[in-house]
Amino acid sequence: MNKIERIKMVKAMEFIARQINDEDVFEHWLMYGVADGDIAYGNLNIELDDEADLDCYIDDQSFASLMDDFLTVMADASKDGGLYCDGVISGG
Repeated sequence: MNKIERIKMVKAMEFIARQINDEDVFEHWLMYGVADGDIAYGNLNIELDDEADLDCYIDDQSFASLMDDFLTVMADASKDGGLYCDGVISGG
């Protein structure tokens, strides 16, 4: 298992999910994705504490489930609200 690769993926998914432009869709991520507050908004850097802090997301089963949940919320976001980042909204 490449823990750094998985931590990068978890942080990237969390950052993108935070751009969802529909609260109901985003709420699914908060319930089944990364818990609110586990990753500081916009923090994509790999830090010393990440392995311990994000360990619950990177084991095989949890990581696979997290990626599935991410794909679900992105599909839902695409249908309703799209993404919103830096004053720009997607065509969603």
